[in-house]
Amino acid sequence: MQPDVRRLRLSAFTGFLAVLFGAMGAHGPLHEKLKAAGQLEHWETALRYHLPHAVLLLVIALLAGGSKTLRRAWSLLFAGIILFSGSLYVLAFTGVKWLGAITPLGGVSFMLGWLMLAFVAKEK
Repeated sequence: MQPDVRRLRLSAFTGFLAVLFGAMGAHGPLHEKLKAAGQLEHWETALRYHLPHAVLLLVIALLAGGSKTLRRAWSLLFAGIILFSGSLYVLAFTGVKWLGAITPLGGVSFMLGWLMLAFVAKEK
């Protein structure tokens, strides 16, 4: 079973971004900006969900092969990172409050992705 190269690359890039955003939020000018604006907690919450899900994306990309359920789970989890963590990153960086309304959609995507993983065994 061959890994899905496109998903594998996107997963690796997603992990890279998690580490980059973690470093930027922990040190230097961005850290000071987030701290001064009282937004560091939002940034850290985004990271707390981003990094482990990026690792999960990588594992799924390596295992997915021809599994439609795994590919769907990957897509839902990827959407979760974009919607949940992405909206929190932008909220923390810009202070635009309405972005908080998008965050729960990412949470739902995460939950649906995890549920899809529960049904993978049914495919076998």
